[in-house]
Amino acid sequence: MLNDAPASARILVVEDEPKLAALLRDYLQAAGHDVACLDNGLKVVPAVRAQEPDLILLDLMLPGRDGLEVCRELRTFSDVPIIMVTARVEEIDRLLGLDLGADDYICKPFSPREVVARARAILRRRPLTVRTEQGLSLDESTYKASFKGIELDLTPVEFRLLSCLAASPGRVFSRDQLLDRLYDDHRVVTDRTVDSHVKNLRRKLEQIDPEQSLIHSIYGVGYKLEF
Repeated sequence: MLNDAPASARILVVEDEPKLAALLRDYLQAAGHDVACLDNGLKVVPAVRAQEPDLILLDLMLPGRDGLEVCRELRTFSDVPIIMVTARVEEIDRLLGLDLGADDYICKPFSPREVVARARAILRRRPLTVRTEQGLSLDESTYKASFKGIELDLTPVEFRLLSCLAASPGRVFSRDQLLDRLYDDHRVVTDRTVDSHVKNLRRKLEQIDPEQSLIHSIYGVGYKLEF
C-alpha cells in the first residue's frame, strides 16, 4: 500500500550468529515477511543477482567477506535497500557504511522490534511492483492494476487486498491479517468486511477471465492467491 510497508516483502538477513539470525527471522516473519538467511559474506552477491530481495539486513563483520565490501559491490548493480547491522559503533564505520549506500545503520545490542520498525520504515518508501507470467500486474507507485492486459477498475482497498495476496502467492492469510493491511486509519470493521472485498475482487477478475480463479478460500482460515 502506498502509505505503509508492502504487505509481504522478501527480506534477506545476512548474519553469522545463528541465534541472532533466527531471532530476526522469527520477528520479521511474524510481521508478515518472507525471510531468507545467509551466514557468509561471499554468498550475498550471487544470491541477490539470482533473486533480488526487497530489503537486506547486512551484518558488518562476516566470514568470507565483510559487510562493507558486500555493500560496495551490491551498489554497482542494485538499489535494494540495505540496513547495516553491527557491534562496531565507531563513527568512522557508521559514516563509511552509509557513504557506501546503506540506507540505515543499527548497532548491537538492539531490540528485534526496532529492527522490524526500521525495516517497515524503509519498505514503505519503496513501491511494490508485481508482474506475473499469468498476466497479473500491480504497480503501487500509480495504484494501477491489470490482468491479461486489461486494466482493473479497483477501489484502493481492493488494490491493497490484491497486492497483499499477490506479493506472496500460495500463502494463506487470515481475515485479521488482511484487515491489518487493508486499512491504514485503524478503523473498526468486522472480519466479514474482507469477505465482501474478496467477492468484489473475484467478480472483477472473472469478468476478464471466467475460466481462471485466482483467489481461493481456505475454510476456517482465510484466503490465498494461487495461479
